[in-house]
Amino acid sequence: MPKIKSLQAREILDSRGWPTLEAEVVLDNGLSARASVPGSYSIGDHEAFEFRDGDKKRYRGLGVLKSVAKIKEVIEPSIMGMSILQQSEIDKILIELDGTKNKSKLGANTTLVVSLACARAGALASKQELFAYLGETFSFGKPTIPTPVFNIFNGGRHADTNLDFEEFLIIPKKASASEMIRQGADIFHALGDELKQAGYDTDTGAEGGYAPDLDSSIEAIELILAATIRAGYNPGQDLWLGVDIGSSILFEESSKRYIFPLDNAYFTADNLIGLYDSWFKKYPIIYLEDGLAQDDWDKWRDLTTELGDKVMVVGDDLFATNSNRLRKGIQEKAANSLVIKPSQIGTLTETVECIKLADKHNYRVIISHRSGETNDSFIVDLAVATRADYLKAGSLSRGERVVKYNRLMEIDNIIYKK
Repeated sequence: MPKIKSLQAREILDSRGWPTLEAEVVLDNGLSARASVPGSYSIGDHEAFEFRDGDKKRYRGLGVLKSVAKIKEVIEPSIMGMSILQQSEIDKILIELDGTKNKSKLGANTTLVVSLACARAGALASKQELFAYLGETFSFGKPTIPTPVFNIFNGGRHADTNLDFEEFLIIPKKASASEMIRQGADIFHALGDELKQAGYDTDTGAEGGYAPDLDSSIEAIELILAATIRAGYNPGQDLWLGVDIGSSILFEESSKRYIFPLDNAYFTADNLIGLYDSWFKKYPIIYLEDGLAQDDWDKWRDLTTELGDKVMVVGDDLFATNSNRLRKGIQEKAANSLVIKPSQIGTLTETVECIKLADKHNYRVIISHRSGETNDSFIVDLAVATRADYLKAGSLSRGERVVKYNRLMEIDNIIYKK
C-alpha cells in the first residue's frame, strides 16, 4: 500500500497573473502527482478563507509563500507515512489541523491543494484514471459526461466592460462531449463575427468570453441569439441560454435595491423576480445563477416558488459549496440547483459531501471553475466522477479554459472507447 513520503509546494501564477499554489505528493514507491488550485476575484462572503501573505512588497500582498511554509512545516509531518488511498482520513487531518469553521488558520487554498494532489496520487497508485478513482473512492457509481455551460460574454468583475452581469451563457443539447463542445465553439466564433459586424471589439475577459461595451444587457442576449442562428442552430431546440447575475455585487444594502448601472435601472427583489419572469417568457433562458443577493433568504424562496418550475434557479454565493448553507437552503426551499467550487470549502471530502447532499434532495449540480484558473483539469474528472449535471469551465478560448474541455473530450473517449 503506497504511503506518503514527502510533500512539496510552491508559488505559481494563475490565469490573471496572481499567485496561487501548486503541491506535489511523493510516494514511497517513487510515484508522484501534482495539483494546483485557482484563485478568484469574485469571492462570496460565505466562502472559506483564502490565505494570502499580506506583504505589500510582493504581488501587492497576494503572495502565498506563507501557505507554502504551512504545507511543509504543518501539513507534511501530519500526513507523512499515511496510505495515499486514505483520502477521507487525509482530509479529516487537514480539517483538524486548521480547526476553524472557515479555514482561517491554514487557508482553504492551502488545504485544498494538498487534498487534490493526494487524490491524484491515489489514482496514479491505483493505476486508474482520476475520474474512475474518485467515483470508486466516494461510491458514486458509473461515471457520466456533464453538459458544458459555456460563458461567452464576460461582465461584472470578470471583465473590464460595462456589462452588469458576470456571465452570459449557452447550454447545448445533450450529446457527446465533442459534439457539445463543437457546438459551443461554433457559436463562440459566430458571436465574434456578429460583434465585428455590429462595430464592437472582440476582446475577451478573464474567463475567455467576449467583453465589449454594449448598450444593454438585453443586447448581449440578442447578439447571442443572432450568433446561434448564424452558426446554423435553433435557439430553444439546439441550445439554451443562461445568465449569472452576480447579484450580491449589485445589491445596495442601505436601500435594499439592486442597481443595474448599464441599464440605468434599480429594482427591489420583487421587481427583479418579475423582470426575470419576463425574460424567460421572451427568450430561451433556462439557467439563472445568483439571481438575488447571497443572504436574501426570504426572497430566494419567493424566486424559487415563482420560477423554479420554469428554469434552473442556481445558488453559487448563496451556498458556497458549504453543506450547512445548503441544508438551510433545503429547509427554506431556496433554489433548485447549486454551483460547486472546491476552493470555496477547502477539501475534496467536504466538496463531495455537499454534492451528495444536493443529490439526495434533487438539486442539480454544476461543477465550476474560478476566474483565476490554472491548467489543472481536476474539476472535469470530479464532474464526471460525481455524475454532475453540468460543467462550467469558461469560454472556448484561453488555455486554462480549453484544457478542461479537452480533458472532457478525452474522458468521453475513454468511457465510450471511441
